Amino acid sequence: MGMKTSRWLSLIVLCTGFLLIVVDMTIVNVALPSIQSDLGFSQSGLAWVVNAYLIAFGGLLLLAGRVGDLLGRKRVYIAGLAIFTGASVLCGLSFAQPMLIGARFVQGVGGAVSSAVILAMIVTLFPEPNDRARAFGVFSFIASAGAAVGLLAGGLITQVVSWHWIFFVNLPIGIATALAAARLLDDDKGIGLGRGADVLGALMVTAALMLGVYTIVQTSDYGLTSTRTLVLAGVAIALLGAFVVRQARGSNPILPLGIFRSRKVAGSNVVQALMATSFFSFFFLGSLDLERVLGYGPLAIGLAFLPVAVVMALFSIRFSAPLIARFGSGPMLMVGLALAGLALLIVGLGPTSADYTVHLLAPMVLLGLGGGLAFPSLTMIAMADINPNDAGLASGLLNTTGQVGGALGLAVMATLAGSRTVDLINNGTETLTALAAGYHFAWLVGAAIVVVSLAAAAWVLFPRKAGAQVALPSEDCVGCEAAA
Repeated sequence: MGMKTSRWLSLIVLCTGFLLIVVDMTIVNVALPSIQSDLGFSQSGLAWVVNAYLIAFGGLLLLAGRVGDLLGRKRVYIAGLAIFTGASVLCGLSFAQPMLIGARFVQGVGGAVSSAVILAMIVTLFPEPNDRARAFGVFSFIASAGAAVGLLAGGLITQVVSWHWIFFVNLPIGIATALAAARLLDDDKGIGLGRGADVLGALMVTAALMLGVYTIVQTSDYGLTSTRTLVLAGVAIALLGAFVVRQARGSNPILPLGIFRSRKVAGSNVVQALMATSFFSFFFLGSLDLERVLGYGPLAIGLAFLPVAVVMALFSIRFSAPLIARFGSGPMLMVGLALAGLALLIVGLGPTSADYTVHLLAPMVLLGLGGGLAFPSLTMIAMADINPNDAGLASGLLNTTGQVGGALGLAVMATLAGSRTVDLINNGTETLTALAAGYHFAWLVGAAIVVVSLAAAAWVLFPRKAGAQVALPSEDCVGCEAAA
């Protein structure tokens, strides 16, 4: 009983650290107008308050996952929390633009280091399929609910105190979580630094991602087909290509390409990137729609998104594990994706002046339901064929594709929405109507992306007829697919 209790206490410690990181991604969005007026950011400059964090986070997850395998995951998790918490204090103390952007980048490094090893530690803590499904349900709830908590907390703190305090609140929580982790988590030695890690590869992929996001964000100022855009995009792609070549030929690659031989690993990461694009863009553009078109304040926006978080929480914690155990993670992923796609289709086809109860409440519930089923199922599938020594790598990879897919996808979707709005205004459409039409167009594109992710999921999960009814125990068998 004591052993079982300590495992769940360890899970709570890991999830609290992850909650800090997830909340921080959205808490900043509500405070951006205050930060802009206080520090004098331009519109494109302000984007880097978000992007500096996302790029460091997405770019260093793979290296951090590998370092966790080498040095021991407990040690790396606590080090990541320390970096994240220290950088949060620097963010709160920021009095100039470069200081805040630099501190946000360091914060992203800390977030990457701590979160990269969390999934691997959960896999080790919960070897039994049913317990693991429940644990992943809790983890998915934290990941999804954190976004809504960030919106609410950001609105409250910014209105009541100031934007500086959205960063300062991380200090006591970070210290308490690190102390609990030192006490509760099992020590693990790691396989030793002698096995090596590809630091240059990590820097190459981070530079490629930073340049890629920068290029997409700047297309609104310079145009999609301008020489500047094409040259920067070419350099980003060349860096990415050089990274892939290095991984194929290097002795200690940060991303051994052999991991993609598993159909489940390759396909799960594609689905993760596509899902992140649709979910990130819904929250981001939905916030703008509620604020600019429907006139909601910061707190009202947070409350409007609560149904997504509440329903996702219920299904992640209470219902997803038994459903996955009963029907298999594959079918539950397909159902979750279909529900999320339906939600995006409904909001995309909705009217300009939407009534929340009539036009938005049902899709919010459907999106929560879809996420609550899809995310735990996808996590189970992605980690199923992984050798325990590579669990940190697989965990980091899944997180990376979520963050990078979300960042790049969000940049593209925001650009699409903006272009649609500008086109309509140029053709004489009233500004409010044009704004709404831009957001709705992006949501319809998001629904189309979900259809593509459904096709990708079908390719991964059902390569033959027997694959439709795979039960959890066989999904959890390491190397079963290779043996088959």
